[in-house]
Amino acid sequence: MKLRDNLLFLYYNGDDFMRFDELNIPEAVLQGIAGAGFRECTQVQEVALPEALRGRDIAVQAQTGTGKTAAFLITIFARLLTVPSPGRGPSPRALIIAPTRELVAQIDAEAKLLGRSAGFRILPVFGGLDYEKQRQEIGKNLDVLIGTPGRLIDYLKQRVYSLTKTQFLVIDEADRMFDMGFISDIRFLLRRMSPYNKRQSMLFSATLSHRVLELCYEYMNMPEKFSITPEQITVEQIEQELYHVGKDEKIGLLLGILRHESGGRYLIFCNMKSAAERIEAVLLANGFRASAITGDLPQKKRLKVLTGFKDGTFPILVATDVASRGLHIEGVTHVINYDLPQDPEDYVHRIGRTARAGAFGKAISLACEECVHSLPEIEDYIRQKIPTIQVTDEMVVTNYRRASGRSRGKPFGFPRREQERQGGRKKRPSGATAAKSGSASSHRHHGKTEKRRGPSDPP
Repeated sequence: MKLRDNLLFLYYNGDDFMRFDELNIPEAVLQGIAGAGFRECTQVQEVALPEALRGRDIAVQAQTGTGKTAAFLITIFARLLTVPSPGRGPSPRALIIAPTRELVAQIDAEAKLLGRSAGFRILPVFGGLDYEKQRQEIGKNLDVLIGTPGRLIDYLKQRVYSLTKTQFLVIDEADRMFDMGFISDIRFLLRRMSPYNKRQSMLFSATLSHRVLELCYEYMNMPEKFSITPEQITVEQIEQELYHVGKDEKIGLLLGILRHESGGRYLIFCNMKSAAERIEAVLLANGFRASAITGDLPQKKRLKVLTGFKDGTFPILVATDVASRGLHIEGVTHVINYDLPQDPEDYVHRIGRTARAGAFGKAISLACEECVHSLPEIEDYIRQKIPTIQVTDEMVVTNYRRASGRSRGKPFGFPRREQERQGGRKKRPSGATAAKSGSASSHRHHGKTEKRRGPSDPP
């Protein structure tokens, strides 16, 4: 198969969007949309829904947080009510494949919200939950099956269900599937589905790279291609700030920011699991209500943590990039990059967790000597300089409690520096100088950036 020649690229700068009741959507689905508080279509919904509701295959490039989940769910629900069923049996009428457990859970929650007036049978399947219970439910005449590739293949190989009569397919976060090594699993599932011309397929991805388009060529029926490209890569409502700080004072600056920017809901990103766990321990030791989510957290605990953050049980969530894509959490006021990400796209995905649905938000980044080298690439990617805020002594908390004891079975502790034990502090270098110390720091010369190697750095 090939993509249609009349590829459609749409660039939006305006504010006027169509309403859902202007589209050919059944009343039961419109009731679910209204119950979710949606009135006007987002950009991705306005361009994708008309073609998708006609039964066309679509391949959509759109950033996270643009409303793409609602776009494919509304399409599926509308089509389920208007297209004749192939009959009762073990094949779900619609299959949605997502790369992570968290994204599956989120899609499931939104599906049950949007589809509650139509009485659809919806089931999420992924690892970490009751295996036998999911196994029993999956073959019971499902309307919509949502799952991660591994668990879907597991049950399919056991012939608990089939895909031979599945009418609708969604592949969400397709580029992430490749990044996580799931592409062979996706192909396994697609080869066992109903023929491409007997089903409607929808693919969504942050980027429509060559390898993602190859998937479209092989398994979709001449899809329309939509690229939703805003004028700026980052959301306009996000206020961005950058602090250059030495590594040994990052935790003190973080505490100072949280105290100064009190009263919000914070999502703090780290590059390493160990850093997330240390920060969680320090925050708890200093009276902040916080929890951490990392890749090795058991699934039940992970879902409990996400639920607690969403419902306001605690206002601070510390996370690695496992939470940076696909999660829709209302009311995040601040995203704090405790570590600058190494990949510029991850920066956009992270800060996109705030300023959702037209709200304003703030993204704060701490650039220490270990991660500042990625800053030029990030600024090139977002096509703007991140405003730098001067760090003053008053902003850095020094008299905080160090984490002690054990958390999750691992020791924690931030050793006191010698000058603190003596009641003093080192004099702070100003501005970017703080981020230039150390053997792995970066510095700029006439607009260029180079990385100084230390004796232990590889050539």
